[in-house]
Amino acid sequence: MPVPEFIRALRDVVGQRLLPLVAVTAIVHDDAGHVLLGRRADTGLWSVISGICEPGEQPAETAVREVLEETGVHCVPEHLVLVESREPMRYPNGDACQFLDITLRCRAVGGEARVNDDESLEVGWFASDALPPLEEFDLFRINQATGDGPAWFAPAPPRSAPG
Repeated sequence: MPVPEFIRALRDVVGQRLLPLVAVTAIVHDDAGHVLLGRRADTGLWSVISGICEPGEQPAETAVREVLEETGVHCVPEHLVLVESREPMRYPNGDACQFLDITLRCRAVGGEARVNDDESLEVGWFASDALPPLEEFDLFRINQATGDGPAWFAPAPPRSAPG
């Protein structure tokens, strides 16, 4: 997967130290209620569509851009699903990062699902009761997106009162 230019510039300054980044995930549904997924080229696993928010870009813009770039599908963000700070991770090259994930429920409005870049091996629509194997967090986000409840976020841990 190509590294965005702004991250390359930051890495020139911070090296491989932990870099906080904003990621946007799009849970895209079609009119039949199917979910759009891509099979990632880097892991071979099926996943929801996501990407890194570029500087100055609104999360909804990131969702629309990433879905189109990766799948050829045009979508409209409709609802904030969740916000969660993920655990820090280290890539095989040694770069460390931590993503703040913003997940949006989106509706497909055009285009045809297809592999549209080198980040995916396959792209497809799946019924919610016939999903391929997915990581637990992907399933959680899909389930949250299908409900009508408020946006989810992890509660703050209890703290002692100042004393």
